Amino acid sequence: MTKTLLSFGHGFSARALAPKLQQQGWRIIGTTRSADKARDISATGVEAIVWPGADMQPALDAADAVLVSAGPGADGDPVLGTLRDAISAAAARLKWVGYLSTTGVYGDHAGGWVDETSPLTPSTKRGQARVAAETEWQAIAGLNLHIFRLAGIYGPGRGPFAKVRNGTARRIIKEGQVFSRIHVADIAQVLAASLARPNPGAIYNLCDDDPAPPQDVIAYAAELLGTPLPPEVDFETADMTPMARSFYAESKKVRNDLIKDELGVDLIYPDYRTGLKALLQDETGG
Repeated sequence: MTKTLLSFGHGFSARALAPKLQQQGWRIIGTTRSADKARDISATGVEAIVWPGADMQPALDAADAVLVSAGPGADGDPVLGTLRDAISAAAARLKWVGYLSTTGVYGDHAGGWVDETSPLTPSTKRGQARVAAETEWQAIAGLNLHIFRLAGIYGPGRGPFAKVRNGTARRIIKEGQVFSRIHVADIAQVLAASLARPNPGAIYNLCDDDPAPPQDVIAYAAELLGTPLPPEVDFETADMTPMARSFYAESKKVRNDLIKDELGVDLIYPDYRTGLKALLQDETGG
């Protein structure tokens, strides 16, 4: 019998997961906000729905599992904002619900380590909105919920190479700053592993084994390309957008033991070096 995944906000991470499930015979229904993106999604064999706007009840009725990639807006979680009652009514029937959150919920730990049991102390509005959204989903009685807290995502089309090539890359230096990151292919394999082995109530950090200062990643990208090292710029005086600057408000290293111990995941790209090498090989055909 064909299983159906309903994917709300069928974006970068969900689109990486889709082929893995399609190979297993899954039917996938994905929502997007624009007709242009719907056409792109349909071309991958996913049934695209432009939403908000469409009636989601038939898709929800057909779903065995639900993946929520759509982030919270000014009015809170967009899925629960319009479909809370329908989700609640379907809770007992849905075998798996996955919510993609962010490691930003942990806030600033001055470069220290956090794991899934660490307190949630976000200092940014985005992180605070994610904590609120997680709490909303956890409040739905009987829902087989799994929360995935994602570190900085990179992958095909989302690497540092373009900026390094065109000369706009900079190495922003802030003392003690460290980030965790995750290749989208590893996000896909973690989600697939969780779907195969549901554990309602579980929370997983999705990141690689090598949290690192952002300037080191840029420097390595330049090394791979054989280009001059991008200039160092002090964070305090750097010309940055408020959004870009806000990412530097928090510094932490994120532990990923649970995805290995509980889900048996062996990371494809355990550090940014292996990930960037593979991205460049894909880009150049090398």
